[in-house]
Amino acid sequence: MLKRILYSLLAIVTAFGVSGYAFYETSDQFGAELSDSQMASYQSSPNWDGELFFNAVHTRNTANLGNIIDILGEFINTPVVTEPDKPVEVLKVSKAELLANQHETQLLWFGHSTALLQINGLNLLLDPMLSSTPAPHPMLGSDRYSNELPIEIADLPYADAVFISHDHYDHLDLPSIQELDAKVGHYYAPLGVGLHLQKWGISSDRITEMDWWQRASLQGVEFTFTPARHFSGRKLGTRNRTLWGGWAFKSPQHKILFTGDTGYGPHFKEIGDRLGEFDLAMVECGQYNQRWADIHLLPEQTIQAGMEAKAKYIMPIHWGAFTLAMHEWDDPVERAVAEGERLNQPVVAPMIGELVRINQPPKLSYWWRKF
Repeated sequence: MLKRILYSLLAIVTAFGVSGYAFYETSDQFGAELSDSQMASYQSSPNWDGELFFNAVHTRNTANLGNIIDILGEFINTPVVTEPDKPVEVLKVSKAELLANQHETQLLWFGHSTALLQINGLNLLLDPMLSSTPAPHPMLGSDRYSNELPIEIADLPYADAVFISHDHYDHLDLPSIQELDAKVGHYYAPLGVGLHLQKWGISSDRITEMDWWQRASLQGVEFTFTPARHFSGRKLGTRNRTLWGGWAFKSPQHKILFTGDTGYGPHFKEIGDRLGEFDLAMVECGQYNQRWADIHLLPEQTIQAGMEAKAKYIMPIHWGAFTLAMHEWDDPVERAVAEGERLNQPVVAPMIGELVRINQPPKLSYWWRKF
């Protein structure tokens, strides 16, 4: 009897192992292989050392076995409330309402780092992660805090362009890209990330890859790919084989900054000196930990970074949708708002789905305290 049970357990473990390995080897979720031949075209980038992309300042690598084991232990045993007690409420917005806006610069936040920026008559999607789980498989990640999106993908208006900050799963999501692609004009991505998009069937003539400080324009909107302090990779052996960064947008009326994921560094002041002053900066805030303080901002640093980038208003992002770190789910915004008040720096913290009009940003409502 005992042997039969052991054989059954072994069969189950083997089946899971085989299916997991098959998924890892064959799933499109992991993107392109990023071989040396594929990466040969990036040799001219000042941020490429011949094998990997690198940060402008020394950045600790936290991805070792000991740290990973410790982090898993913290996730299992953490005493803090990492998720809201009930589903987060979102405000619904209609396609007609979005289409009616032809001139005003406004922003629709989906939670985490996903946003629709309407500027100079264009619809620009930033890091469209619209699935329920930021992971290569639903079993490998936490679920979205809300039961719905402010507007479903099928109802979104045509997107003139999609802008990607880097290739991590909570920013570059295969199912979202597949659903969106029929209504997307062009993709702008960091060096190397376009190879993932091509792997997923998007033609190279619809993709523009950019290096730090490179500029381009689209129908009156100029944008610059800005530096960040982070890392990349979707699969073992592909760490830092693609670049990471943020985006700065400039129209005749407004300037908007989207930092992407980043730790603190001198690049914020450089962005402010080169490109500021910004009417609004969407600055990473959330999923932080002292273990990886080099690659994610602490909430107080979110305010400092936005001020150094010369932002009139700072909007914390990278929170409000998923649990990817061991802090209370609303701790990022609470701490960022408190720091903004201490420094007399205006902070914008809209509900998910609340339209943020750049000429008149919404006042703080502290909506997260209801959950």
